[in-house]
Amino acid sequence: MAFAPRGAPKEELLRHTRQVGNIIDLNKCMGCQTCTAACKSLWTSREGTEHMRWMNVSTYPGAGYPRDYEKMGGGYAPDKTPTPGKLTTLTDVGDNFKFNHADVYYGGHGQKVHLKPTSAVTGEDPVWGYNWDEDEGGGDWPNGYYFYLPRKCYHCADAPCLKACTHNALYKREQDGIVVLDQERCNGDRLCVEACPYKAIYYNPVSQKSEKCVMCCPRVEQGIAPACDRQCPGRTRLFGYLDDPDSDLYKLIHVHKVALPLHPEYGTEPNVFYIPPFDTTHAFAEDGSITDEGRIEAEVLINLFGPDVVPVIARLKAERSKRQNGKPSEVMDLLIGRNFWDRFKDFSNDPLQEAV
Repeated sequence: MAFAPRGAPKEELLRHTRQVGNIIDLNKCMGCQTCTAACKSLWTSREGTEHMRWMNVSTYPGAGYPRDYEKMGGGYAPDKTPTPGKLTTLTDVGDNFKFNHADVYYGGHGQKVHLKPTSAVTGEDPVWGYNWDEDEGGGDWPNGYYFYLPRKCYHCADAPCLKACTHNALYKREQDGIVVLDQERCNGDRLCVEACPYKAIYYNPVSQKSEKCVMCCPRVEQGIAPACDRQCPGRTRLFGYLDDPDSDLYKLIHVHKVALPLHPEYGTEPNVFYIPPFDTTHAFAEDGSITDEGRIEAEVLINLFGPDVVPVIARLKAERSKRQNGKPSEVMDLLIGRNFWDRFKDFSNDPLQEAV
């Protein structure tokens, strides 16, 4: 869909010939927030976007980002009926803390005054913020655990945000399936925010319009991977066309079937996939000995990725075992990603050379 008149049917706005997407390996993510910083410095440094993190990384089990988004509804019911959810608040999406820099640096108070945040919403002590519950996790002593979950807009094939918009401000780009939001058409009613079950759309109180991840589409048009993917120091990301049978992305999703969408029960057909975490830290037995079992509880992963996560983890363990025994494993080779550029294939151009 290049651009549709306001009266265009939603099917026309969803139409696309190709679709780009991601895989993120949660076994490698170390929560460094480099992806978050890369996105924020590129896209959300404008007035009214201070609280937004189009790319974010949260600790799981946890409230996630925005806070408790999994309890806010949206998306579709099992019979594909749209189910509008709740609106996020400025506090839910991280607030916009104000600090007493003037008092600390220029007030002449010495050690009597220390740096202190206040909420932009209440002017009081903050009650929530981005990564408020970082590294808390779950499990019982001595088998506590946590893992990091990077999230951004999933550019869903059946995007409920697009269907909810009364002004046709949201549409998928025909050439790559990226969901974009036309600022000229947005009237700020936030029906899209209610509709998105991932709560990946944010409200700008200054412009009074909604905003969202654009998958770095200006870079994608020049064969450059999105900033969050390219800047990841842990080689956790793959990006490319989901229909390219020669890509590592395609092989992991469609051939080996070890990459899963987040919350498939929402029914939106998201286009960002995850390699689920497994055996990241071995559990202790009651006698204090170390077992061969991982600490992450199965129900936590099933809640995130659905029941398919159980056979996927079994498959990943089997592939790892093959490699440990000196046998070939294409899955392990693809996940290791020795050649950084293989992870992006058609999108491996250098942003400095392309002058983006």
